[in-house]
Amino acid sequence: MSQTPDTIVHLLRHGEVHNPEGVLYGRRDGFHLSELGRTMAQRVADTIKDRDIVRVVASPLERAQETGRPLAEAKGLEIVTDARIIESTNKFEGLPFGAGNNALRRPSTWRHLWNPFKPSWGEPYKEVAARMMAAVHDAREAASGHEAVLVSHQLPIWTTRLHVEKRSYLHDPRKRQCTLCSLTSLHFVGDRLTQVSYSEPAGDLIPVRDRNATFSAGGAPEEQRP
Repeated sequence: MSQTPDTIVHLLRHGEVHNPEGVLYGRRDGFHLSELGRTMAQRVADTIKDRDIVRVVASPLERAQETGRPLAEAKGLEIVTDARIIESTNKFEGLPFGAGNNALRRPSTWRHLWNPFKPSWGEPYKEVAARMMAAVHDAREAASGHEAVLVSHQLPIWTTRLHVEKRSYLHDPRKRQCTLCSLTSLHFVGDRLTQVSYSEPAGDLIPVRDRNATFSAGGAPEEQRP
């Protein structure tokens, strides 16, 4: 069988978020793209609008919806909202992780860090991978023979990549290959995944200080910077 993909499902991470308090926003409402984030989203749309994209799906959170909007408008598509590709749950949600005010320095938070394999501070990686892959395969079927874009979040996207590449879920968050508005693309022949590719259409727009906006608790959440 030819290895030329007949369907591609792109996992698009959202753009930069306005977060002046430097909190881990997780699934909280009210966190929108910053001006730079909107520029990133437009860059992605301009870069891939000529591809054979027939479906745009987004997490229900504002930042994902706003990232997908320029592409959906360019393709004349409605955004399909899918709660399965939402951000992972996390016990540190709402706590500050800005410079000089890191919640992990508080002894009261240490009890959540005992098992990095699960992880003990949030939604189990296996559950994240399962819900993401269910959404991926539904998108693949809906866009069969074409391309689909799923706008999600760093940890779910990276967990999905670890899953399909059969790698350990235990990882250093600083080494995730999933920058703002990056594309992790899953290439399928029929229902068989044949390749994973990665690109950064807005990579040159990311401030150096934000390229690795993570903390090093072995997979704990990454979105703590303004």
